[in-house]
Amino acid sequence: MPLVSEDGDVSINTMLTDDEIARYRRHLVLKEIGGEGQKRLKSARVLVVGAGGLGSPLILYLAAAGVGQIGVIDDDSVSVDNLQRQVLHGTQSIGHKKTQSAAKGVQALNPHVDVKLFTTRLVAENASSIVGAFDLVADGSDNFATRYLVNDACYFARRPLVTAAVGPFDGQLTTIRAFEMDPNGQPNPSYRCLFPTPPPDGTVPACSEAGILGAVVGVLGCLQAVEVVKELLGIGEGLVGRLLIYDALQARVSQIRYAWDPENPLNGKNPNIHDLSHHLV
Repeated sequence: MPLVSEDGDVSINTMLTDDEIARYRRHLVLKEIGGEGQKRLKSARVLVVGAGGLGSPLILYLAAAGVGQIGVIDDDSVSVDNLQRQVLHGTQSIGHKKTQSAAKGVQALNPHVDVKLFTTRLVAENASSIVGAFDLVADGSDNFATRYLVNDACYFARRPLVTAAVGPFDGQLTTIRAFEMDPNGQPNPSYRCLFPTPPPDGTVPACSEAGILGAVVGVLGCLQAVEVVKELLGIGEGLVGRLLIYDALQARVSQIRYAWDPENPLNGKNPNIHDLSHHLV
């Protein structure tokens, strides 16, 4: 059984057992992964922010891939109207904390994965310590305040960030490594380069008001899982400086490029964000 903990570190043995070799056989025959790559996945620690629509497929596929430790942070409980899209949870989980439900789902899928639970909100006071305990962060939150906080915390902790967001029939995805330089010696863009300011209050309706096609979050969550695995293994071309856009109604995937903004307040030429204190409320 995997270890499920609310705090504390877990020592991960990266040797593959006979069961793991059989379980990950389709990975092991991939030249881009192989045995060494699978061991890297087993040694990896990934934090997933949000165990909802995006977090559900993301957590399941990271667990199936054999990521050694998955951190899950969410303070919400499962409700019946979540089940239309949050496939990690079942009817029996209604009323239970999403973190606990997520842990049970991971246990059922892959007993070799350790799950570290944070049944709380990610806030300025805890973001640095939580983010810093992991190798990479995948953000599936549903509000701009948390997205900016995750972006800033990852920058100061020097952690890669794979972030996604969805609308009723669409979604977008990008990877952020703003603490590093690009091949030309220029800083990589941050989330604040892509979205300098949040939209005015009331201009972006909540999911409960706008609605959402359940499978859309499945598509974006699975794409997140792909990008997380690529970042952990250092394979393929990542999404740094590229925003992938999925349009379900038009059955179309497109992308736009975005660049470092020297005026951005986080990693620009004259930054005025030096810690997470500006997120305190």
